[in-house]
Amino acid sequence: MVTATPGTGTIPEGSTEQWKDKKRYLWMIGLVIPSLAIAVIIAYLYLGWSWMVWIGPILILGIVPAIDLVVGLDQENPPDDLIEALERDKYYRWITYLYLPIQYLGLWGAMAIVVGINPIHAITDVLHLTDWLGGMSWSKPLVVDHLDLSLISKIGLSISIGAVGGIGINTAHELGHKKEANERWLSKIALAQSCYGHFYIEHNRGHHVRVATPPDPASARLGENFYQFWPRTVSGSLKSAWNLEKKRYARKNTHPFHIGNEVLNAWVMSLVLYLGLVALVWNAPRAGGWNGFAITPFFLIQAVMGFSLLEVINYMEHYGMKRQLVGQEGRQRYERVNPSHSWNSNNIATNVLLYHLQRHSDHHANPTRRYQALRDYKESPVLPTGYAGMIVLTIVPAIWRRVMDQRVLNHFDGDITLANISPRKRDKYLAKYPAPVHEHDETLDDATAHEFDNEVLVARCPGCSYVYEVAAGDEHEGFAAGTAWKDIPDSWCCPDCGVREKVDFVPIEKVEVA
Repeated sequence: MVTATPGTGTIPEGSTEQWKDKKRYLWMIGLVIPSLAIAVIIAYLYLGWSWMVWIGPILILGIVPAIDLVVGLDQENPPDDLIEALERDKYYRWITYLYLPIQYLGLWGAMAIVVGINPIHAITDVLHLTDWLGGMSWSKPLVVDHLDLSLISKIGLSISIGAVGGIGINTAHELGHKKEANERWLSKIALAQSCYGHFYIEHNRGHHVRVATPPDPASARLGENFYQFWPRTVSGSLKSAWNLEKKRYARKNTHPFHIGNEVLNAWVMSLVLYLGLVALVWNAPRAGGWNGFAITPFFLIQAVMGFSLLEVINYMEHYGMKRQLVGQEGRQRYERVNPSHSWNSNNIATNVLLYHLQRHSDHHANPTRRYQALRDYKESPVLPTGYAGMIVLTIVPAIWRRVMDQRVLNHFDGDITLANISPRKRDKYLAKYPAPVHEHDETLDDATAHEFDNEVLVARCPGCSYVYEVAAGDEHEGFAAGTAWKDIPDSWCCPDCGVREKVDFVPIEKVEVA
């Protein structure tokens, strides 16, 4: 039975049968973002609105933040006993699947435009409809042969299509956490546009393991502005992804240079995408002798824009948050992730556009849970507005610190020593916010750790139900059939959720077959 929880929006007792997802059809609005390229083309051809090439920044920095402020919050949670049925509803999956073809159609259209090709004309030409459409006054502007944008307009269009790719990384994020092989492949495809395919392995097996700790390159530190965070997270995430795959192949007693390496095959996908676009616009009229390769600088601009948009969201999601050490001296580790380690927002506009990414606390606690079933928790720290509005604040570090630093301090009940502080700013923050005096230091117990005194033949992750069976092993993880549980490294984490470590696994008698 579901009970009401004040402040969280959880459905009251007895109302399960009447509960409906009020956002069920609003999720379709997320498909507006990848359709922006089409809107830009039509507006430019019909109305000559060259400013429309900047629609990406206009939307992210202006329109969506304003809508968030006007529309307000949505704190409604699905009842616990309906979550499983909600996750089985494939309608929600198809919304994320549909993002990809629209995303790549827009990318091709944008790259065609920057080299002078009208993509609508190119399509109608293949379909032998150009002459027919060109003979009608209403459609004639749509099928002009060539386009000639200024350099600044081409850069604006590249930034806008990069914003689409950046939000596409969020789609990849949703798909990449799922257990189904087809969704994991779709995740990699979505990442190809931003040339950030290593995010697939680093996010799932790196960030989710180290989130809200000083070693995590994707967790921003108190006092660290976005311009300092960006190079640290971009380089650190790449190094982390490579090292994760290097360790996985080391367990197989081989080098990491295999096509099965998640980092390498992701880069291959981006290279294939780039060369495919070059081929599609090879005979461009405004290529200046470079043919299809003239798209190169604009392809790179949109890629950098895409992964920078991802990283600015990473920046705000865990700013200053820190998990505390638990366990006895010499055997300490960071406490298990809980809803208090991520900044949340219930602003409905950004939540609909980003598939509930702003309910980040539940996502980190339950990474395989689908977006439509993510919940709000009263113990989660709350951002003053939605992600889009917070991006505006990150542009000016002084404003960001004024808004966020006090919230971090309040979250830790005035004890700034509990926060993840930038090393270069630590002394300054400790002087500004003196820590309260504790009578004694408390050692937190590691409540979920197991000793495994007896031989373990089968063990299950308590978070996502991944099962390791000694007899079968896990070839992808580098554990051959028959690899004993005691031979699994203590540093190994669940490959599905990344939340639980080896010591959290629960021994079971046998694998239960559904």
